[in-house]
Amino acid sequence: MSVTIEDRPIESLREEVIDQLIMNYSHGKLSYEAFERRLDVAMASKSNVEIFALAEDLDLKVDPAYVESKKRDFSTQYTTKPPEENDLMINIFAGSNRQGRWTVAKEIRSLTVFGGSKVDFTDAQFSQPEVRMRVLCLFGGVDIYVPENVNIVSKAFCVFGGVDNSAPCIADRHSPTIIIEGFVMFGGVDIKVKRTIKEKFVAFADNMKNMFN
Repeated sequence: MSVTIEDRPIESLREEVIDQLIMNYSHGKLSYEAFERRLDVAMASKSNVEIFALAEDLDLKVDPAYVESKKRDFSTQYTTKPPEENDLMINIFAGSNRQGRWTVAKEIRSLTVFGGSKVDFTDAQFSQPEVRMRVLCLFGGVDIYVPENVNIVSKAFCVFGGVDNSAPCIADRHSPTIIIEGFVMFGGVDIKVKRTIKEKFVAFADNMKNMFN
């Protein structure tokens, strides 16, 4: 006998329903408006019955190809390429961006004086589970963008400045940890998510839809 809907773990049920919503939307069984509306409910609801009902009328089930595509798009990108020991970023009366697909060094050292810097880990490739970013920020700003599936530890010391960490940590034990250390004076370090988990779901669903249409 199968477990009743009310007694199932809500997060696993939520994941199954969201997968089914994406599967049916990508194959043209759901309009975009219906998909987004049901997705919002699936992500916010605390009721097993309400979540389950969102996919009750949908015929298509998740297949192995979908599972592989999702694993590739949502898993933290690890590489077997040996990492650099240090990655140095210097911005004095200047600015720089590090984004796209790049390999994260074991330690990132950022010096920002009267300038700005953006470090985007969203599509970066990690080579080890722990990365240290040492920041010296004087009269400047450092923007750090991270995926939602990483752990963030902030240890920076601030004088007339601050570190604003608005990145939600919902990572599991297989996710990398980024440790932010250093000194901030008359400046700021902002840690935030570039794409929310809903935005990732929608982008993934749109990519799947393009594949089948």
